[in-house]
Amino acid sequence: MNTAIISRNELLEHWLGHRNLTRQTIEKFPEQELFNYKVEGMRPFADMVKELLGIAVPGLQEIVSNKIGELNENLNYSTKTQLLQAWDEATPQITELFNKISEERFVEEFNLFGQFKSPIIQSILYFIDNEIHHRGQGFVYLRLLGIQPPFFWERG
Repeated sequence: MNTAIISRNELLEHWLGHRNLTRQTIEKFPEQELFNYKVEGMRPFADMVKELLGIAVPGLQEIVSNKIGELNENLNYSTKTQLLQAWDEATPQITELFNKISEERFVEEFNLFGQFKSPIIQSILYFIDNEIHHRGQGFVYLRLLGIQPPFFWERG
């Protein structure tokens, strides 16, 4: 008997919806503010996006290959165009890699980046939660800059 509340395909679609909304958030930022605007104790939104790029695809690659790598968030993107291009290139890679993970593996313990040991499903949920968290910070920045963020429910 299958008691799943959400299917793996629904989980992927949910994640891709969040990625679309994060992309819209990146687009809303003026170039200079994307890379330079910050409040005390926080990083510029571009640095947060680089973190997201450094986690999702590399993390899925580790899971699929069963080989642990190093976490690298120091990605060399210095323009909004480069950041959006990297985001757009990562999204189909996420779909491809996610689809290579069998549902049976979701409960398997995995030591992501050699630092975070948990079931694979928890790592995937972390990827999504971390993106939502940083996008929320981006929303605050946009509001402080007098820019209306995208509506959080418009993920399509």
